Amino acid sequence: MLSSSRRLLALDHFRIPYELSTSRASSRLEQLRCGDAGPLLLWPRTDLARADAVLAMLGEPSGSGLKIFARVVPDDVAERALAEWGGRWHRACGVFGTDGDRVGSLWRSDDGSVFLPFDPDEVCTNYRSERYNAITRRPGATDWRRLAVLTYYQSRRLLPRSTQIWLRRHYARLQARRQFPRWPLETGLHDFLDAIFSLVQSLAGEPVPRIAAWPGGKSWALVLTHDVETEVGLGALDRVLEIERSMGLRSAWYLVPRRYDISQDTVDALLADGFEVGVHGLYHDGRDLASMSLLRRRLPAMHEAAGRWRAVGFRAPATQRNWNLMAMLDFDYDTSYPDSDPFEPQSGGCCTWLPFFIGDVVELPMTMTQDHTLFTILRQSDERAWVEKAEKLRSHGGMVTLDTHPDYLIRDEILVAYRRFLESMLRFDDAWRALPHEVSAWWRDRARLQLQRGADGWAVVGRRAQEARMEFVETNVGVLEMLGCGVKKGEASASGEAMGKAHEGEVN
Repeated sequence: MLSSSRRLLALDHFRIPYELSTSRASSRLEQLRCGDAGPLLLWPRTDLARADAVLAMLGEPSGSGLKIFARVVPDDVAERALAEWGGRWHRACGVFGTDGDRVGSLWRSDDGSVFLPFDPDEVCTNYRSERYNAITRRPGATDWRRLAVLTYYQSRRLLPRSTQIWLRRHYARLQARRQFPRWPLETGLHDFLDAIFSLVQSLAGEPVPRIAAWPGGKSWALVLTHDVETEVGLGALDRVLEIERSMGLRSAWYLVPRRYDISQDTVDALLADGFEVGVHGLYHDGRDLASMSLLRRRLPAMHEAAGRWRAVGFRAPATQRNWNLMAMLDFDYDTSYPDSDPFEPQSGGCCTWLPFFIGDVVELPMTMTQDHTLFTILRQSDERAWVEKAEKLRSHGGMVTLDTHPDYLIRDEILVAYRRFLESMLRFDDAWRALPHEVSAWWRDRARLQLQRGADGWAVVGRRAQEARMEFVETNVGVLEMLGCGVKKGEASASGEAMGKAHEGEVN
């Protein structure tokens, strides 16, 4: 049904079936073809776009448009490339910079084909990797947030605990002013993906299948994790374990190999009872991913601990992360990226509530505000913020990944809030309650599943196919109308001239 000149992250991520085409009709444009002679989705190759990525709004210059971070092809360059391609093209909607000026356009042809003036993969990667921070920073500007964090962590051991909390609370007031990613939930990446899927659906002219995110017919996932930061936290495991066991729940515990003594008996007991153990850095000093050379020096010791603990997962202390180094971890999965969290020492987030790959590492985003942030820094009194965020994630079919600490759950009011949150989640039968290593294993197996079309329709093929659920892409008519692509395929020719006049641009 679909064939592409290149792999596409969005289609691969949702396991939408397509074939790779060995031939290119243009050296300047990539293409996704719908059917043997159907309309196309076109986008520029790397050398066609402007040199620097920008923050832009697709469809509307105000906040109601789709937020993208990408290198955008200016209209004059797009016009020449589309003239070379052939056909009759019209500007369908604009791409606007932060100053409201038009920096490019989405174009549509009379046969219904669509040209995106940017690479959709670049948009996805710039969201996930947090490259949007560099894109939105003024040229030559100092990254004061990162400098402040480094200074804080270098001096933290010398500061009394009360002073640390005072500094974090005052810094949180500044962090709360951050406009992007929105907190507690940023939908920008998924809004963009929905727009791409709607375009593909409208071009295909028939239902486009994909593989649902979760196995066994479940519609969302609940993943419980804990970071054990100190010896005090290690000694407080039993109170938390008792609550989870009583509810039939299991969680993952991330331990620090060289900060406190961890008996193998403790690890073995956790594993024997169905819990999971992971590695939480080497010293809990927030420096494991500070540089490639330091990571290489520390990895052997972390891997040695992982071997003893039968651990396959990693979480960086203080969620310190470096996109370029994550693939070097050589763990099965990492869970250091928040989806959106302005209050972490390294604020930001990957803007997604679903797992994804960084190289060969499965990234499992932390999608819930951590207990220390919620109760100590923001001084919340109960679990309502957790419940509200979880309900939003559930409505989006996402992953509710909660990270709490036995170091802080020793406070009765926090432990009670944790218990009540878990009780509120037990009422949902559509949740996949899984350990992180199970989610990672599923995501790897899902990435190998294929949708194949036969005489009886579409079928999922591959290992664990019996656990997979097929669904169809939903078309967002409102988004298509905003993009100027709300006209049905059969009506494209009749409306082509009017569309061209309305948007004052035409390529012949």
